[in-house]
Amino acid sequence: MGRTEEFEELRPLLFSLAYRMLGSVGEAEDAVQETWLRYADSPAEPRSVKAFLSTTVTRIAIDVLRSARVRREAYVGPWFPEPLLDDPYDDPERSAELADSVSLAALLLLERLSPLERAVFVLREVFDFGFPDVAAAVGRSESACRQLAVRARRHMSEGRPRFSADREERAELASRFFGAFREGDVTALQDLLAADVAMVGDGGGKAPRLANAVLGTDRVTRLLTSLLDLHARVDITMEPRELNGQPGAVFHDRDGKVLHTWTLDVLDGRIQTIRTVINPDKLTHLGPVADAWAVTREARRERGVVE
Repeated sequence: MGRTEEFEELRPLLFSLAYRMLGSVGEAEDAVQETWLRYADSPAEPRSVKAFLSTTVTRIAIDVLRSARVRREAYVGPWFPEPLLDDPYDDPERSAELADSVSLAALLLLERLSPLERAVFVLREVFDFGFPDVAAAVGRSESACRQLAVRARRHMSEGRPRFSADREERAELASRFFGAFREGDVTALQDLLAADVAMVGDGGGKAPRLANAVLGTDRVTRLLTSLLDLHARVDITMEPRELNGQPGAVFHDRDGKVLHTWTLDVLDGRIQTIRTVINPDKLTHLGPVADAWAVTREARRERGVVE
């Protein structure tokens, strides 16, 4: 097997590892591409191609993450990871863990870790790398990596997201929610929301977003009602999809361009959190992106609101 074939066989793992570290589809793809270039240019043949490529993509991701953390401190409003339609890496024995580890809630928890803690946690806890390989990937001793893993697990467990244990039950509730939204059934929507439900948006200052998190059944219901009216006025369509391993939907304008996404956290038979990503920079990998400001202006004109 040549280098190209060896690399392509491991590409899904490398992307999935990089995405969990970076929370960005574009940055993860760039990290994987840079990994290939370094592998292709390496004169020596590694003893383990998987170890070499995993180490390379991990170190690239750590460097990117260190600079990204500075940028995110100046980010306008809440920062969410880029929505992921499909995780290319599959391990049937760890499918549930892999799906939960790529959820927006889990990725936001990973943001609390240092770059090294995040790398160790992703390699060890998500992908089940042995500590010798983890140590080689991050350039630390096994003892130091074990300490990093302990700290990372503690931070993650303190705020670990909880989801409905039954994925089918979760999907069924989401289907009812999106069905009620499509039909404009406000009562049904309200019945599916938890008492402390939150709806939060990420526009990054580049698109309309929620001014703050909207909290509580009544307030979220009112917001959903207003969105129903907006969607009807400007022909916004909804495509239920699994995003980041969780129930979600992609919304399109009348030209079929991507407007924003929703992901749902489900627990105890209720919607706990609705996260919407509307920052156009985070949607380009999903297809052509709509001008959310233009859609909002059109909706206001349809309501007779003077600009």
